[in-house]
Amino acid sequence: MFLCISAFGMMIVLAVIRVAKKQGQGHPSVADIAGVPNLFGVCVYSFMCHHSLPSLITPIRNKQSLTSLLAADYVLILIFYLLVSFTGIYAFKEIDDIYTLNFFKPDACDTSKSITNVKFIQYFLALFPVFTLSTNFPIISITLRNNLKALGYRENRQFPFWVDRILFPLLALIPPMCIAMATNQVEVLVGITGSYAGTGIQYVIPALLVFYARKQLDSTPGSNAHASPFRSFIWVIFVCVWAAVCIIFVTVNHIISGK
Repeated sequence: MFLCISAFGMMIVLAVIRVAKKQGQGHPSVADIAGVPNLFGVCVYSFMCHHSLPSLITPIRNKQSLTSLLAADYVLILIFYLLVSFTGIYAFKEIDDIYTLNFFKPDACDTSKSITNVKFIQYFLALFPVFTLSTNFPIISITLRNNLKALGYRENRQFPFWVDRILFPLLALIPPMCIAMATNQVEVLVGITGSYAGTGIQYVIPALLVFYARKQLDSTPGSNAHASPFRSFIWVIFVCVWAAVCIIFVTVNHIISGK
């Protein structure tokens, strides 16, 4: 947490200083329709903040103020995203796929390319994605491994040792490692995962889970004190329709742009 706050704070402050000195090189357009596929990809990665919510919420005994607590958490996340985004687009002429690399001086002979000459800050921000991936990748890999095991689970049947401890972990580790070695086009990967796989992860699967969970709860007596204001079945349909519209739009955009 401290590393994240420090990195976000450094990026925001450095970008604000450059803009305040009237050295900002960014002149963003009002809208760019070609960036919508990548927008979905970014939304999916932002959506990953939901990944840890169950483990955080479950141990809390008194959940009366949980809604306001989560609302404050998401507002804080939104503020950080807005600050990083708006300061970045005005501070830099071109933004790298990995945003933190904009703060790293690539050419020692050209100091104009660097937003700061402090070596510690340069290397800290350049390595910040490595720090985050080193914590997120094991968690997500373990989750994927457990999901794969759940798909093949059969009651009263144990997996063989090589399947449980070797095959499932390799299925979770090998594909991302192969992709990482095959390409460094982060923008393309974000666009593909966000446009197609991400749409299913972010929209379709949660909507179906909510539908079947509510179907089961309807047969259970009693009322839910934490029922969502979006409990109507219309919202489930709306999310699925929205996912279909997004897929169609992104596909058409890829065809037109030739990517």
